[in-house]
Amino acid sequence: MALQILLNVVIALTWMFLSVSFKPSTFIVGYVLGLLMLWMLRKSFSSRFYLERIWAVIKLVILFLKELTLSNIAVLLLIIKPKMPIRPAIFAMPTVLEKDWEITLLSSLITLTPGTIVIDISDDNKILYIHSIDFDNVDDAINSIKDTFEKAILEVSKS
Repeated sequence: MALQILLNVVIALTWMFLSVSFKPSTFIVGYVLGLLMLWMLRKSFSSRFYLERIWAVIKLVILFLKELTLSNIAVLLLIIKPKMPIRPAIFAMPTVLEKDWEITLLSSLITLTPGTIVIDISDDNKILYIHSIDFDNVDDAINSIKDTFEKAILEVSKS
């Protein structure tokens, strides 16, 4: 990925020198032309096209912001109810993530989402123990996390 970005910048700078114009707009045109060239040559690189990974990161950030907003609203609705009908629980969620940074990112995203917190990770990094402030069903909670955060992290980390 770093090689592709470097190549793209070199192509943009080369375009500036060939155009004999050192304006930012010339650099942008060269960068877009470099993107097109790298996209056409994407099969010759060992890793995937870097814009795909950047797009996956953007989707993960948008997903987190959406989940953050929805969980904030859900916790707020729990708080303003007079009887506070909460059902706290701790459950174990198996994960398919293998790298330390993936598990750390998943744990952080879960913890930063109001109403949930990762309290422990198994020694083999395969199970996350999660506390939820309002809990209905184990399978629903696990599938919700797997279908959102875990899936998005896998999309970012795939080669």
